Amino acid sequence: MSNYRFIVRKAAVLGAGVMGAQIAAHLVNANIETLLFELPTEESGDPSALATKAIEKLKKLEPAPLSVASKAACIQPANYDQHLGLLTDCDLVIEAIAERMDWKTDLYTKVAPHLGPHTIFASNTSGLSINQLAQAFPEESRHHFCGIHFFNPPRYMHLVEMIPCKESDAGILDNLEAFLVTYLGKGVIRAKDTPNFIANRVGVFSMLAIMHHAKEFGLGFDLVDKLTGPLIGRPKSATFRTADIVGLDILAYVINTMHKALSDDPWHRYYVIPNWLQTLIDQGALGQKSGKGVYRKVNKEIQVLDLATNTYHLSESTLDSEVESLLKQKNPVEKFAALRLSEHPQAQFLWAIHRDLFHYCAFHLSSIADNARDLDLAIRWGFGWNQGPFEIWQTAGWNQITAWINEDIAAGKSMSNIPLPAWVQEVGQNAAPEVHTAQGSYAPANHAMQPRSTLPVYRRQAFPDHLAGEERVYGETIFETDAIRMWHTGDEIAIVSFKSKMHTIDIEVLNGLQRAIEEAERHWRALVIWQTEPPFSVGANLQKATEKPKSEEPPSAFDQFVKKVKKTAQSTILQAARSLDLADALMAGKLAEVETLITRFQQLSQHLRYCMIPTVAAVDGLALGGGCEFVMHCDRTVATLESYIGLVEAGVGLLPAGGGCKELALRAARNAIDDDPFPQLKHYFQTVAMAQLGKSAEEAKKLGYLLPADPIIMNRFELLYAAKTQALALAQSGYRPPLMPRGIPVVGSTGIATLKGTLVNMLEGHFISEHDYLIASKIAYVMCGGDLTPGSLVDEEWFLKLERKAFIELLATEKTQARIAHTLKTGKPLRN
Repeated sequence: MSNYRFIVRKAAVLGAGVMGAQIAAHLVNANIETLLFELPTEESGDPSALATKAIEKLKKLEPAPLSVASKAACIQPANYDQHLGLLTDCDLVIEAIAERMDWKTDLYTKVAPHLGPHTIFASNTSGLSINQLAQAFPEESRHHFCGIHFFNPPRYMHLVEMIPCKESDAGILDNLEAFLVTYLGKGVIRAKDTPNFIANRVGVFSMLAIMHHAKEFGLGFDLVDKLTGPLIGRPKSATFRTADIVGLDILAYVINTMHKALSDDPWHRYYVIPNWLQTLIDQGALGQKSGKGVYRKVNKEIQVLDLATNTYHLSESTLDSEVESLLKQKNPVEKFAALRLSEHPQAQFLWAIHRDLFHYCAFHLSSIADNARDLDLAIRWGFGWNQGPFEIWQTAGWNQITAWINEDIAAGKSMSNIPLPAWVQEVGQNAAPEVHTAQGSYAPANHAMQPRSTLPVYRRQAFPDHLAGEERVYGETIFETDAIRMWHTGDEIAIVSFKSKMHTIDIEVLNGLQRAIEEAERHWRALVIWQTEPPFSVGANLQKATEKPKSEEPPSAFDQFVKKVKKTAQSTILQAARSLDLADALMAGKLAEVETLITRFQQLSQHLRYCMIPTVAAVDGLALGGGCEFVMHCDRTVATLESYIGLVEAGVGLLPAGGGCKELALRAARNAIDDDPFPQLKHYFQTVAMAQLGKSAEEAKKLGYLLPADPIIMNRFELLYAAKTQALALAQSGYRPPLMPRGIPVVGSTGIATLKGTLVNMLEGHFISEHDYLIASKIAYVMCGGDLTPGSLVDEEWFLKLERKAFIELLATEKTQARIAHTLKTGKPLRN
């Protein structure tokens, strides 16, 4: 098997429910031809109607499971009566039907004769025994069977748990892991065949512990959610909102699975569905999917269930100010000491839920995971926590936390009186009591530090998702300023990373990047712009804020994901305003400084395009405004699928002025059909005037921000590898910069008149305001090349001058200033 390369040309998903359909969607996101099977029906004369409906529904879901809605056409609906023969040609078949052992094994018996000899068959079960499921296959076929458990939503959640059965072939598992990592972009954790595996086992216990202690301390649902969200490094959905999102019936199913299968567990008595939860389920209040659960939405109000009155009302609970203050302490050792010592019920609650979580994870580590790293990453990737349980314990002081847990166990305060396992004390006796170190993470099987996987696929991850205690050194510095760092990893490619907050672009970043380009031209074969953490860049910071930024609790990974996928105009506008940071620059006396900075920005964009070495933008997360313009001027962009790219300046009353309008006008001229650039230009105009944001790298291509040749990758931890590969390929191909175009045909006055005609109709129909009309008219004027005769030839500098002039004119208007100030102050758009 060592020389075998696993290639997935075609896949099938069995089961078109929520998970099955969305797994199919993510397979086609990765350009894999996919069949989606469901039970046959006589509805509408189409036996595959159930699968067809599920595929259609994918186009409407938010957050979108498809990178672009048109990819739904790449999923072929199928049914078990007519199409089982098609499974023979599938390289991978994923079963995702309901969590019933009998239903699954019946299906396996039915499809097994139709699988090809090379086909890997995997179950997406969230907790059923993989070894028991394997018994439904002939013994000679079981080496091709395993579990691969995706988390919901499959496109966005990084975790996939891989669970082998006893007969699973080791080589097949290695190849499947490589496929999941690179082609589906997942973080793979190998779990043992225990009920609910790793993430759900620990995550659901944490929820049960929170429910238990909430009752003990008399805390309401909404107060608990305030306490167990971002303040402790978890998603905004916290505990009970998360239960509503997942589905209260699904949560109850997982709890029941633990209750039935874990009778010997010291915490078994807590694996019980609370009475209030069962009552809600009996009433059909299943959470978000049924319209109400722990919470419900009435018009725009979010109401919470009051168990005392069995009614819903607006949240009235408040955090204790002292507890909130101590939670914001940056030093985790001091924070946990304060929680432990505080007599306030909210603080005692927080200490109790962490204490019991640590206790539970320590006791069960050896039975559910190979090492502490796998458990921590499973929780981070599957539940969206900033840190896993062992990371939190380690950073809070291993020995002190251990002593406090032992005291509480002895005093009968813990949910279980079973002692901590001996390995906890052994770790505490080390010179540096840590479960995560530069050498690896603690593995209970051999009481040693286990290094990360050595599978070849992980050579593509120079800087994988790192844990507390691991060392991370980003190469060797070439030069460094307060704004940027230029560095390398021992090869011929130079890398530049921004140091500004959210990687905004100010004069210091521009000067640093200019120096980096000049250095790269002299001594390096290519230059890659890559940030050590997302976002790529939220755009131009035209004036540094003079006041010290407020201390904020870092958002959780899941909250960052939610923020990225928001598609509303409000979120796009707010990001535009924040990226521009124009509050101080609104004074008329500073407009000249702004124009100087814009000129400098344009020069830098042009230098990226025409320098003597290839430039590659490595994009992950947000690339807005000026960040998007940098992307558009590099020779190549390599973007993760979850890149959100756009020229969003129109949302706050401005237009792109770092070369973005120029670049789209140039692309329209190059892509002109029958020498008429207007149809393409009209598309680009609508994109800019409506501040459209590409909500995936695929959408960014459709909008014109990325080029057809720009690669899209699935795994953000492989981004730097892919970008450097592209850069080196360009360099080794005898790279020369493109010739500067001297004759760009404009659509001129005719194009302006046509676009304004559309805008007039929108204005008269009250779809846009007068200021909206002014903004869009200036965008039209710039992109059409000004009031020239159609077909007139201009150069790039002509467009850049038009950009600068229009930007300053808009910035000088009171209404644009009001929009920016209002959005920065309230976080909401102003339509004036």
